[in-house]
Amino acid sequence: MRLADPLFRIVAVAVLGLCCVSAPAFGQRMHGIAMYGEPALPPDFVALPNADPQAPQGGRITFAEVGSFDSLNPYIRLGTAPWGVNLLTVESLMGRSYDEPFTLYGVLAESVETDDSRSFVEFTLRDEARFSDGSPVTVDDVLWSMRTLGTEGHARYRNAWSKIDSAEATGPRSVRFTFTEPDRELPLILGLRPILQRAQFDTDAGGRPFDQSSLEPVIGSGPYVVDRFEPGRFIRFRRNPDWWARDLPFYAGQHNFEEIRYDYFGDNAVAFEAFKAGDVSVWRESNAARWADAYDFPAVRDGRIRLEEIPHRRPSGMNGFVFNTRRALFADWRVREALILAFDFERINALINGGHEPRIESYFGNSRLGMRPGAAEGHVRRLLEPFADDLPPGALDGYALPVSDGRSNRRNLRQALRLLREAGWEPDDAGVLRDDSGAAFAFDILLRQGSGEVLAIASSYVSALEALGIRARINVIDPAQYVERTNAYDFDMTHFVRLMSLSPGNEQMLYWGSDGVTQPGSRNLAGVDSDAAEAMIDTLLETDDPDIFTAAARALDRVLMAGRYAVPFWYAPQSRLAVWEGLHFPDQLPIYGDWTGFLPEVWWYQE
Repeated sequence: MRLADPLFRIVAVAVLGLCCVSAPAFGQRMHGIAMYGEPALPPDFVALPNADPQAPQGGRITFAEVGSFDSLNPYIRLGTAPWGVNLLTVESLMGRSYDEPFTLYGVLAESVETDDSRSFVEFTLRDEARFSDGSPVTVDDVLWSMRTLGTEGHARYRNAWSKIDSAEATGPRSVRFTFTEPDRELPLILGLRPILQRAQFDTDAGGRPFDQSSLEPVIGSGPYVVDRFEPGRFIRFRRNPDWWARDLPFYAGQHNFEEIRYDYFGDNAVAFEAFKAGDVSVWRESNAARWADAYDFPAVRDGRIRLEEIPHRRPSGMNGFVFNTRRALFADWRVREALILAFDFERINALINGGHEPRIESYFGNSRLGMRPGAAEGHVRRLLEPFADDLPPGALDGYALPVSDGRSNRRNLRQALRLLREAGWEPDDAGVLRDDSGAAFAFDILLRQGSGEVLAIASSYVSALEALGIRARINVIDPAQYVERTNAYDFDMTHFVRLMSLSPGNEQMLYWGSDGVTQPGSRNLAGVDSDAAEAMIDTLLETDDPDIFTAAARALDRVLMAGRYAVPFWYAPQSRLAVWEGLHFPDQLPIYGDWTGFLPEVWWYQE
C-alpha cells in the first residue's frame, strides 16, 4: 500500500508460515531505550523505582476540573477532551520512567532496536497485547496509528511524522520506521505515540471518521475504560478487569484504583468548596499564600485531610502572559520589553503569593539546562555566534528580567516609556499612547473562563499599563471558544503555560518552530520565527554529546528570554497537595515530582 504523499511509504509484508521477510538488523534488541546512555533498570526489573508493587488495589479517587469537554478524542484539533482519556485508556509502545530524565521501557512492545546514529527504530509487539474489547494489538494498528496521527491528528504529532521516510512490517509482530535524518529523540517519540484500534475508524466497515470530534469513547489497550460521563458535569473511568498488562513489571504498583472520576466545575472557588466537603479527593494548591492561611478548616485540623509538599528537580518552564508577535503591535522587541518592565512582579507576587514564590527567570530555570547569568561562554557562545547579527539584544551579552522594590515601579515605568517612544509611541494631551497615525495603544488580554488567579494578575497588570497610557482590556470567554481562538492565533495577549522536561527535544519545534507562525493548532502561541531557535533545537536532536546538548538548551533559553516573548510569573519548586484520608503514595519520589506518572498512577487507597 503506497501513501498518496510520495515522501512516505508504508509497506505491508505478508508472513506465511516460516517464510518471512525482514530488514537487516543494525542494532541490538533492548528492553528499554534512553536519550543518552543506557536505561537504569535491568531487563528483569520488577517495578519502577517510584512505584510500590505491594500497593493494595481498589477504591475510588475523584479530581476537580474547571470547564467542560465536548469530545472523547484527544488526538485531533477539534473539540476539548478530558485529560483522563489519553492518560488512562490508551497505551503506547513504550512507557516512561519518571525517575530518569528520559528513558522508556517496553509496554505494548517487548523490545526496541535502533542503531548508533538512530537512523531507524524497530519495535516488536508483545503477543499478549490486547485492546479493551479483547482484540489483539497488531502491527497494522501501529502503522495506521502512526500515519493517521501524523497526517490527520493534532499538530503536535506532525513534526515527527514528517521525518519518517518509510514504515514497514518486518515480521508478524515487528514494525520498523526509517528516518529521513538521524534524530536521537525520534525513536523515543514514536515509542510514546498512542496506539489506537484501526477497526474503530475503518469507515469502509462502518467505523467513524478519525478526524471528526465525537463523544464515542476511543478503544484503547489501557488499564481503564470510560464508564459513564455527562459533558459539563463528570466523566468516570472504571478499571478493566481483563486488562492484558495487569501483571507486566512496568505496571507493578500502578493503576491501583478501581474507579477514577473527574468532576467539572465553573470555577476554582466552587471546586475548592467541593474538595472541603469531601466530594473531591485531592487538591493541588497553586497559591503559596492560600497554602499558608486557607487550610485551617475542620477536616485539616482533625487529620482527615493531610497537607503534603512534593519537591521536584524539573525545569521551571514558563507561566505568564504571552505576546502574539504576529500582531504588528507586538512585533518590536522594545515594545515587548516595555510591557515586561510595566509588570511589577515583586508587588504582584506579594499580593497573590505573599511573596513566597521565586520568579521564572528562564524557560529551563531550576535545572542544569537553564541559561547562566551574564555573557554567553564556551559551547553556548559558539552555538549562538553564527546568528549574532539577528539575535535580540541580550542573547549573547546577557539578559535579566527587571526588578522593583515591591513598593514602587516608577523607575521601570520610566524606562518603559523611553523604549515606547523609541518605538514610535508618544502620549497625547490626555496621556494616551498613540503612534504616528494617531492610533491608540490598545489590546485585549484573552483569558479562559475559570482562571480566577490569572484574572487577578491581569487586573493588576491592566492598572499598571494605564500609567503608561496603554489601554488593555480583559476578555474572558468559555473554554471551547478559548481553544478555538488560540488554535487560530486570534488573540493579542493570553495566559500560557509551557512545561519543560529534563530532556527537551522535538516538542520544542512545536513550541517555537517557524511553521507554527502560520500553521493553525501548533503550540507556538508567541509566533516565534527565529533561525537561531530552530538551529538550537536541531542541535538538541542531533548531538550525541551530553555537554553540547546542555549548551544547546542553554542557548535556546537565551534566544527565548532575550526575544521577550512572554511576561513571566513565578514557579513553585514543589507541589502542594491537600489529600483526604485513605489516599497514599510511595516513599520514593521521582525526580519529576508531582507530574505525569505520579498522581493517580502510583497512588492507592487504603483505610
